[in-house]
Amino acid sequence: MPAKVSEAFVLRTYPFQEADLVVSFLTRDQGKLRGVAKRARRPKSNFGSGLERLSHVRMSFDQRETRELVRLDSCELVESQFALQSSYEASLVLDYMAELAEQLLPLSEPSEKYFRLLNSMLVYLRGGGQIWAAATYYTLWAARLSGFLPALKISRESAEIAEEMFDTPIANLTEREWSKETARDLRRFCVRQIEMHVERRLMTVGMLEAL
Repeated sequence: MPAKVSEAFVLRTYPFQEADLVVSFLTRDQGKLRGVAKRARRPKSNFGSGLERLSHVRMSFDQRETRELVRLDSCELVESQFALQSSYEASLVLDYMAELAEQLLPLSEPSEKYFRLLNSMLVYLRGGGQIWAAATYYTLWAARLSGFLPALKISRESAEIAEEMFDTPIANLTEREWSKETARDLRRFCVRQIEMHVERRLMTVGMLEAL
């Protein structure tokens, strides 16, 4: 069977056997998938630096109905997030976004809207966007796209920010000086809903709030 090729974001990798990696990645057309990248931990592999966290790639893989894990053949790097990793704060936001996607998205369930959300966040951050605006916007929309966001029980100011975020791309939001305190109750409310939904604590939340 010929390999499939899909635009994707790498969410997470972890070691498997002697030189392989298991890769969790979000495709534009098939949702989140997991696959084995053979010999990916060796110096000369077909994957190069394409398996770094949140790398935007074109992933080539073989998918069979009887197997949960696909077989990854290679990936072509479209956009690296390397420049963002020089900033600890931005790097931590990347960890946070990847963790939310990994925990919220079911396997093999297409979600182009989530793919576009993640892409818009990365474009915004690479363009020098404010990390707390990105963290808040992403948290709100991650909860909404997952279908379990109840009525918001937050301050009036934060409710106005949320209303604008529902209607406006992040790049077009009203200019304001964002800090950790801006719409903090909105982020915390959404995080509580997400953690109740996935039935676990998010590892990156505490680190993000400690900034």
